[in-house]
Amino acid sequence: MNLFYHFLLFLLLLSNCIADDPLGNVCNNNTVVGAQLSTNIDHLLAELVSEAPQNGYVATSYGKGNNKVYGLAQCRGDVDKLDCTSCIQDAAKQIQIRCPNINDARIWYDYCFLRYDTQNFIGQLDTFYNIFYVNVEDVTDPKTFNKKLGALTDTIKSEAVQPANKGLGKGESRLSPSVTLYALVQCTRDLPPLSCSQCIGLAIGGFQSYCANRKGCRALYSSCYVRYELYPFFFPLDQQNTSASPSTYVVLVHP
Repeated sequence: MNLFYHFLLFLLLLSNCIADDPLGNVCNNNTVVGAQLSTNIDHLLAELVSEAPQNGYVATSYGKGNNKVYGLAQCRGDVDKLDCTSCIQDAAKQIQIRCPNINDARIWYDYCFLRYDTQNFIGQLDTFYNIFYVNVEDVTDPKTFNKKLGALTDTIKSEAVQPANKGLGKGESRLSPSVTLYALVQCTRDLPPLSCSQCIGLAIGGFQSYCANRKGCRALYSSCYVRYELYPFFFPLDQQNTSASPSTYVVLVHP
């Protein structure tokens, strides 16, 4: 975490985030966009907004030659079409605001992810950029917690790589009569099972480096998303366990 990571010196309450505030974004500023490519990016984003909510995912391209641009948009597998539509619309809007005249950009939300690039990334494992949200509070019984977390993430990772599950795995594990652990993993649906497994494995490995013994963590990569909490956060929500609530997080970004 030392030389490779830097703190974005701010703390935030996740429960207070507004809809169009992303979890993070990356703009490759070493790029220049001409008029034709800019037009193609606009067309591509409109296509992603239109098509992604139909089944929660789309990967496509637009244009020819040096002005061809590739794009992907995907919603978290447990959210409904309405939330997916709203999230993709926000993502397309904000990526244009935050990454103007950039030909390689990506943006993460809690409910969705969107990216585009002039290089064909479809089907390729990408773990170069990553963001970790780390709960500032420690668990009270690390030994039991880590054992349960390891078993749960192994289970949902196995689910995610099954083609029928479209890259999604989620589940829960009882830590005590009053405390439940919830976890979710998801790969972008363009990845083959082996690449999906590698991405999730890398993200879970990051838990020990950046989130050891913490009450919650989420890892955001361009190819996968992994999260665990001590409160219900995926749908359908567990109505039997609403006592725990989101806490304060530190955000770590690399590179």
